[in-house]
Amino acid sequence: MIGFLWLGHGSLCPHVLIPNQLQEPRERWCRLKGNLLFLMKNKSSDASEVVILEHCWVVEFRSKADVSIVLKFESGEPDLYLEAASKPDCESWAVALGEANLEGLRNKIQQLRRLIMEIKEERSSDEARQFLPPSQVDSLGEPQFTSIQRIANEPKLEFSLACKDLVAATRDRKLNTFIQVSVVHPAEHILTRYSSTEIVEGTRDPLFLTGVTFPPEYPIYEETKIKLTVYDVKDKSQDTVRTSVLPDHKEPRADVGRSFLGCATFRVGDLVKSKEQQLTLTLRTSDGGKAVGTIEVNLVKMGELEDGETDHITTDTQDQKCALVRECTAGEGISGKDNLPSLNAVLKNPICKLYRFPTSDNKWMRIREQMAETTLSFHVPKELINLHIKEDMRRNQELKDLGELAPHWDNMRKSVIAHCDQMLSMYQDTLAELGKHTGSSFKSSCSKGEKTLEFIPINLHLQRMHVHSPRLKDALYDVITVGAPAAHFQGFKNGGLRKLLSKFEAERRNTGYQCIYYSPENTAKAKEVLSNINHLQPLISSHADLLLSSASQRSPDSLKNSLKMLSEKTELFVHAFKDQLVRSALLALYTARPGCVLKKPAVPRNSAEEGGDSQHQDHPSQIKRQDSIPHHSEYDEEEWDRVWANVAKSLNCVIAMVDRLLEKDNISSIKEDQNDPSAADCKVLHTGGDWYEQLYPLVITLKDCMGEVVTRAKQSMAFVLLQELACGLPQCLMLTLRRDIVFSQALAGLVCGFIIKLHTGLHDQGFLQQLHTVGLLVQYEGLLSTYSEEAGMLEDMAVGISDLQKVMFKVIEAKSEDFLPIITGRREHYIIEVQLPAKMFELLPQEIKEGKLLRMYPVLFNVGINEQQTLAERFGDTTLQENINQENLELLKEYYKLFTEKMPPDCLPHFQEQNDLKGLLENLHQNIQAKRRKNVEIMWLAATICRKLNGVRFTCCKSAKDRTSMSVTLEQCSILRDEHQLHKDFFIRALDCMRSRQTQGALNESDDPETGCLTDNKPTSRHFYPVALLLVSSHLLVVWLILSLALLLAKYQ
Repeated sequence: MIGFLWLGHGSLCPHVLIPNQLQEPRERWCRLKGNLLFLMKNKSSDASEVVILEHCWVVEFRSKADVSIVLKFESGEPDLYLEAASKPDCESWAVALGEANLEGLRNKIQQLRRLIMEIKEERSSDEARQFLPPSQVDSLGEPQFTSIQRIANEPKLEFSLACKDLVAATRDRKLNTFIQVSVVHPAEHILTRYSSTEIVEGTRDPLFLTGVTFPPEYPIYEETKIKLTVYDVKDKSQDTVRTSVLPDHKEPRADVGRSFLGCATFRVGDLVKSKEQQLTLTLRTSDGGKAVGTIEVNLVKMGELEDGETDHITTDTQDQKCALVRECTAGEGISGKDNLPSLNAVLKNPICKLYRFPTSDNKWMRIREQMAETTLSFHVPKELINLHIKEDMRRNQELKDLGELAPHWDNMRKSVIAHCDQMLSMYQDTLAELGKHTGSSFKSSCSKGEKTLEFIPINLHLQRMHVHSPRLKDALYDVITVGAPAAHFQGFKNGGLRKLLSKFEAERRNTGYQCIYYSPENTAKAKEVLSNINHLQPLISSHADLLLSSASQRSPDSLKNSLKMLSEKTELFVHAFKDQLVRSALLALYTARPGCVLKKPAVPRNSAEEGGDSQHQDHPSQIKRQDSIPHHSEYDEEEWDRVWANVAKSLNCVIAMVDRLLEKDNISSIKEDQNDPSAADCKVLHTGGDWYEQLYPLVITLKDCMGEVVTRAKQSMAFVLLQELACGLPQCLMLTLRRDIVFSQALAGLVCGFIIKLHTGLHDQGFLQQLHTVGLLVQYEGLLSTYSEEAGMLEDMAVGISDLQKVMFKVIEAKSEDFLPIITGRREHYIIEVQLPAKMFELLPQEIKEGKLLRMYPVLFNVGINEQQTLAERFGDTTLQENINQENLELLKEYYKLFTEKMPPDCLPHFQEQNDLKGLLENLHQNIQAKRRKNVEIMWLAATICRKLNGVRFTCCKSAKDRTSMSVTLEQCSILRDEHQLHKDFFIRALDCMRSRQTQGALNESDDPETGCLTDNKPTSRHFYPVALLLVSSHLLVVWLILSLALLLAKYQ
């Protein structure tokens, strides 16, 4: 790509890019070649500068006029500011620069290779059909290459590896070996490194616990060749395995720290068709001469039962070595619970790994670990932003419909509407940008500071462990991993939501004479009243029309049903206004009208203030501020009661008339009795005419009375919202934005967790009964420190998770092939409609099928574990973490109490297996009260309680990478030890296998969640740093801190 760019070194400020230097940006002719950006003074001159586009990322700043680009470097070098002549050119440069790195180029090469293979397959098939006789064309069903038969959505091929009698270079040498797996595609002679096993130390007969798995979409056939290369690692810490493409039969260079032992090659078809589903291959040197041992390849099918004993497993506590045991399997497979279109609509791009670990009774268990992205990362935020836009537009219109106001209040309204319109425009721009997003279905951690993606959760993934034990039932263990919900773009200089909301509410109570103070409870009530109005008014009108339609058809049964529905909705409508807040707001609005003659200063009290006169005596300034809206002596406070009561009277008239018509229809031969007293107010002459003619004027009266109530109630509640906004501009809107951002991230994870839990528990009647009777427990495990910015993240996260209590779920039957969830509602109250196919929907209890709303009970327990938490415990404050844990412990106890009251003790299998849930809760309570440093026992107890109560598990840290990954793998190995009898001597080795970066399999840089911002030495998002990072001595940290301060002081002196 070539073209002119204006460039200069710049720095990021809020919403503006300001060059560090005062000179004008320089115009340069730029040429992009691979990952190099050449800068020339003009088209014909030589390159004066070269920018290497590695370990950097692109940040776009969009406005209505243009687009600016900033290149940010991980090394800390000054940012590079770029701007093109036009907006389209700038956007094209942004895309090209974002893809111009080694990982992006490698990804493109692999995509092109796969595309070439697909084209070759299609072309060869078409050519064969062209030259075959017509009679044979129809019988030609197989392509050029033979596909492998498999279950839908299951990996195409999985196998395990082991070596025997390996020959070392020296007799006394103890081998530390691993196997590099490479693939030779049948359509081309190119060797592709695919994956590798873990390193097995100190043995010449290594048994590798890590298997090889090929995902469903991988192009592998029976003709595909797989090459197995065995290496001896001299220095384990220096060894790395990369994915690359090499010419066939050419060995890679000898990397530092490892030496080549031997290799062997086999066809996939030979393994699949072998009688024992096992191959024994001879390892030979690169020239094909000397034999250096054998390698055994065993086909693996998850869910098959093993009959073979493993009595001769030899375990050495130092070497961790064991002999290979042949696995005799039966032909019975598992039923794939994941093979569902509705779940496939939510999960995508799964990455699988395969392990086999010995049990304490000398059997083998198989573990398939799966990580998958979810389309909900973008779907839920976009749905939510769309609802915010509609709600804010409705609110702005209600403010405009307040009518004529006095100059003071009118100026206030204009200011509020102007600010709200700006915020509305920002939501609309964000939604438009998200609509343009293509590519990955999740947000990587290096993008957490981008404004256009601030509503998107960070690294939202499903981490699933499928365990097949020889003597136990297959089990699935799911954990949702996601970055802590927080407003990273807005920053944490002034703290997070927990602190900001508390500070804002305190300041709003002391806002001079500009507005009337309404408590958060009253403003929430006003929003609820407006929501009820918007929901019930069209329903009542619809039922009233149905009543008239039934009357015109003279259908008694239909008339009764229509009247019943009309009565129920009207009663709900009337009940919605039985609140002192409406009366108080009407009074305030009346005094805010122009030309109002004020005689005495009296406060329009709301329900929260009527009984609090004695409390306000100690706060004269507060009383003085609230008295700024006086009471008008001519205002009739009973007028609202009369208007409101007219709706009920009109409904009574309709009911009386329907009863009279039905009675007259049933007893047509008897003279009409004297009019019923309850219908005295109706004063309608019943002459036995048409039913429609007699009901029509009463229904019109009901609608008119209802319209009068709606008009007054809407205006009064809109006036309350005007006060809420006016008292805190612009902080109020900015806090609303921040809360929306955090809630959006939290909700996306919750919806993902609920859908996955519903699918896995669809055949568990106990769980389904618990779901609609009690609700679903959602436990978040936080690993954030209480130091510096992470304290603000924790405050954001605590509020966002607490707001999830306002979310209700509803399961509906899908009417189309689109199974993505539907979100309805407003702030403070959302309903998520989860769609299931008809066959799955029929498995649900009747209560859920009838649309019962399902409650969520989110709880958060946080324990900081990194070095920053050590600083916080030594020199800072951990009160925030202690308060959050204590508050959520009470919520967990409330859920447990509700669970024991509503669920029978023998309903859930987990409940039968253990009767010590109360003891676990007491233990958790004691650990929280103990206030010990880095007390990870809190996390383990909370996770155990969640699993036993059929809850959904979340694990979060700053970016859902290192700390999250270490926690998840430790939890998985602990589950294997405690629930599936993992051999005690293999616990550490199993943990190392799950944490090893070498055993990534097909996960390369292009598939990693952190593409574009990882260095070569940085671990991927699902494989981890050594455990030592968690166990760094706090004393060494203190010494390091003291030395750093001393050096810093010496430098500035």
